[in-house]
Amino acid sequence: MPLAHDDAAILDGARALVDALKTRRWMLATAESCTGGGIAHAITAIAGSSEVFDRGFVTYSDDAKTEMLGVDVATLGHHGAVSEAVALAMADGALRASRADISVAVTGIAGPGGGSAQKPVGTVCLAWATLEGVRQVRTVHLDGDRAAVRAQSVAIALEGLTALAGGALGRPA
Repeated sequence: MPLAHDDAAILDGARALVDALKTRRWMLATAESCTGGGIAHAITAIAGSSEVFDRGFVTYSDDAKTEMLGVDVATLGHHGAVSEAVALAMADGALRASRADISVAVTGIAGPGGGSAQKPVGTVCLAWATLEGVRQVRTVHLDGDRAAVRAQSVAIALEGLTALAGGALGRPA
């Protein structure tokens, strides 16, 4: 299980998202790396999510990002897997490879290892895209252990999706 199933804040966020997507009659696709399916897990924990959740891609390796989502090898090589450019390419790829109206992508360094001076542990890039042409990206620097970084990433992803779907939460920065 990618996340603690009983995380009330995440489940509340997923519930708000499912309601917003139902109102909009939108389908969702996720493209996840460091969260390992945690966003999809949170959404599908909500009864009725099958009406709005099309599919999720867990693209942990660079090869998976390229093969499943069409992320350009040159983009990965130039920017690195943990970058806004790759997150946007993942979100766009999830839209192309699905029947979704909206997507979210997340790539980051959850730790405890893998960080660098330029991209320390806790660096997470998220992107949101819609068929209407909206594309947003955000880089955050999160604190805590691996589980905390992953859970915070899921919560931020859900908030951004809900905002784009017309929910009550503010738009992602």
